[in-house]
Amino acid sequence: MSGFSSELIDYLEGRITFEEFDQRRDERKATESEVSAERVEEEDAQPSTSAHVPGHIEEGVSPGVQQAFASMLGDEPEPPSSDEQQEEGEEDGFSYVDDEEDEDYKAEEEQKVRLEMEETEKRRKRCGKGGRGRRNRKQRVLEEEEEEEDVEEDPTVGDVFALEMELNRENKKMMRERRQRSKLPRALRGLMGEANIRYARGEKEDAILMCMEIIRQAPLAYEPFSTLAMIYEDDEDMDKALQFGLIAAHLNPSDCEEWIRLAEMSLEQDNIRQAIVCYSKAIKYDPTNVRYVWERSSLHMRLGEHRQCMDGYRRILSLLPMEDGEHFMQLSKDMAKSYYESNDLPSALGVIEEALERHPGLVSDDFINMAAELHIANRQYSKALQVLVQFAGVVLVKDESESGCEEPRQEERVAEETTEEEEKKNEEDTKTEEEMAVKEDCAIQDVHVPDSVPVDLRAKLTVCLIHLHVDTPLEGLVSSLMEQSPEEIGDLYLDVGEAYLEEGKYMAALPLLSALVISEKYNLAVVWLRHAECLKALGHMEAAAQSYTKVVDMAPQHLEARLSLATLQQQLGRPECALKALESMYDSETLAQDSSAAQKELKLLLHRSTLLKTQGQTQDYLDAMITMISMLLKVAMQRAKVCVRSVTVSGVNHLRLAKAILPEIADHEAAYLDNTGKTNVMSKEDWWQLLVSCVLTLCEVRRYEEAELLVESAMEFYSFYDNKPRRKEMECFGLSATILDHNYYKAYNYIRLMLMENVDRPQLWNIFNQLTITSQHQRHHRFCLRLLLKYPDNHALGVLCGHNAMVSGSFKHALGQYVQAFQTHPETPLHSMCVGLTFFHMASQKYVAKRHTLVLQGFSFLWRYVDLRGVCQESMYNLGRALHQIGLTHLAIHYYQTALTLPAQKLEGIPDDQLDLRREIAFNLSLIYQASGNMAMAHQLINTHCVV
Repeated sequence: MSGFSSELIDYLEGRITFEEFDQRRDERKATESEVSAERVEEEDAQPSTSAHVPGHIEEGVSPGVQQAFASMLGDEPEPPSSDEQQEEGEEDGFSYVDDEEDEDYKAEEEQKVRLEMEETEKRRKRCGKGGRGRRNRKQRVLEEEEEEEDVEEDPTVGDVFALEMELNRENKKMMRERRQRSKLPRALRGLMGEANIRYARGEKEDAILMCMEIIRQAPLAYEPFSTLAMIYEDDEDMDKALQFGLIAAHLNPSDCEEWIRLAEMSLEQDNIRQAIVCYSKAIKYDPTNVRYVWERSSLHMRLGEHRQCMDGYRRILSLLPMEDGEHFMQLSKDMAKSYYESNDLPSALGVIEEALERHPGLVSDDFINMAAELHIANRQYSKALQVLVQFAGVVLVKDESESGCEEPRQEERVAEETTEEEEKKNEEDTKTEEEMAVKEDCAIQDVHVPDSVPVDLRAKLTVCLIHLHVDTPLEGLVSSLMEQSPEEIGDLYLDVGEAYLEEGKYMAALPLLSALVISEKYNLAVVWLRHAECLKALGHMEAAAQSYTKVVDMAPQHLEARLSLATLQQQLGRPECALKALESMYDSETLAQDSSAAQKELKLLLHRSTLLKTQGQTQDYLDAMITMISMLLKVAMQRAKVCVRSVTVSGVNHLRLAKAILPEIADHEAAYLDNTGKTNVMSKEDWWQLLVSCVLTLCEVRRYEEAELLVESAMEFYSFYDNKPRRKEMECFGLSATILDHNYYKAYNYIRLMLMENVDRPQLWNIFNQLTITSQHQRHHRFCLRLLLKYPDNHALGVLCGHNAMVSGSFKHALGQYVQAFQTHPETPLHSMCVGLTFFHMASQKYVAKRHTLVLQGFSFLWRYVDLRGVCQESMYNLGRALHQIGLTHLAIHYYQTALTLPAQKLEGIPDDQLDLRREIAFNLSLIYQASGNMAMAHQLINTHCVV
């Protein structure tokens, strides 16, 4: 270490600062400049420490240490260029770079020139010696090496080790006191200092202007932002102070204390999210600070971010030392409780197992109780029993004669379970194998529990033995448990009773539950529910119904209790009590806001509707169905302008669907998604079946208009409309409901859509024809004409267009359509009759050129019609009607009278009176008699055939 100067050693050991080191170095150099040239030559082996550090500086190693190490190895660092010096000077405001005006710099330049001159003189002398120099070259080399060894001493192992120790120490110190390099140029440092002075004097306006000017010229420097933050904080403008402070902190991120101060300011402004960011920045530069991590985790908990909070707690656990075991155990307990409350059992078990493994000597009874409870909740009963054996002092006495195996030590059991967990991927299979091993290989005959074990751990032991089907020691444990009052340990009674219920041992669970229901403290709804379930499983229906009634009275919103009570009452022959148990649990406001309440209400209504249908109460059944479907189609009904109203029928209130003007929904998509979340308790197929059942039931009770409105609302529901088969079925329902309701206007809309997609189906054209005949609208004319242009070869469409033209008086157009139909189907009687009647209509017009020709053509087609149809009541009536129209009444009377004597046709599915034409024939014949003055004959015909 002889190559180190005294000030360098003091600086490396931390006794002086860098400024003091630089000052002492300058003083030493000034003293050395006065020494003679001979001493200067002796010191050539030690380079000046004032020279600039090489361009590449390793992190954590000071320039002085690097030069000292280089001097020991005999390497001289190359001086950096002026450009590098300038760049480094601008980047690091705290670096001290020698410039040309420095005295040390001038001394080094003079020393370099002197060394070069001496080296040149030596080379000239060696060259002048000639062959002698060649003969003694090896000797001269050896002499020069000896001189270099005298001048330059090799470092020893101790020197290198000491240097490494100094480097490590300095590196740690620099890591602790690491500072962000200032981005403030030298030219602006004076202005920055002036701004700070102005701020200290109270001249804040000038200080702000100066800081703004510095920011304009050097926007990456943090000093002006920090000063502005202090100024605005003094002025109590906390918003600006916080913003400028955040900018300064981002420009100088390694200042942890500043981040913590900004986090506290953010919390004062109730900006928790920003405070979390500030704590995260502080943790980044001080990751071992437990307080920072704790504060950030607490903020995450305030925001409800459970996962991030637990991640922070896990980090705290990793940072706590082994000596701080109490805090480790307490934090692990809190974390496990939080995980358990959030239904994350694997994470809770992981925390508990880590704590048990790390600090087994600090495990308390509460910790053992929590570990056992978590294992039981995760159905790991063998592991729970293992915890009780290992930490609570419970001793298991096993039957060695039957099993042939000795009880292994606790360490062996843990090793076996660890190996088994590594080999098995399925945790449930592993647990099953462990339980089978406990039951088959080493049967537990008895359990010795120390007197010091608390009662809650005894209860956990009892629960584990129940689930592991170890029945022998249970009697004593349960008896000792029931010796204590249920008022004090009622929760343990309930745990043991539920364990018996899960294993199907209802007789063993009944005494425990019966003791609880008669207590004052634990006379709760959950206890009555377990008591009712136990009685129901044992077949005591009457007592179970009473217990369920008690549950409903104590917890009116408990759905399962209501459903079970309704089922029992129905089985006991009390339908009224069953319906009372299924009454509504919530009001309309709660159902509109709470999704969980809406789902429970839907399940209740579904069971109620099923019960009402089995009892034959149709109106009440429809009320329940309308209530359920209106919850599903809430948005669709608003688009269809349909609402549900309550009306009084025979003194009883019932629900009815009606048209109404409803307010518009701002966001239909959001409302639809919200409604879907409330009604997802049933599948789309189940909802579809409910809708179909409701429509059919409405039609059965002749509430056709409501069925029509329900179909119209369902057509606005996306899930039903997007499904094409269901949409077609809904269109059929709507068409049937509108026809039955005599709403032909809406019926036309349905049949029109069906025809456009199925133009070749004759059934639809028949329905269309019936609708157009009974309706008073003629809008179907243009529809048929447009469709005929698209499908000119459609037979039914052509005939209908001919009918429309006939009705509207366009006989020539009608004749064209009928003739086209006659040409394609000449054997159809209807086409011949239509052509003949068209000729008669044309002949009956006032201005006709060839009337007789038209009449002859008309008769020719009518006789063809009679030939094809045959002599019957229908054909004779049509022939007489044609003769009656053109004024040949004497011929018309003959055919009318012939028609009266013929019987009516009979068709399957149609009543006989609908096909009997005698009333029409008698009426037309009476008109002829009245015109001729034979009133008696006219009255006789009317009285005989037309009077009901």
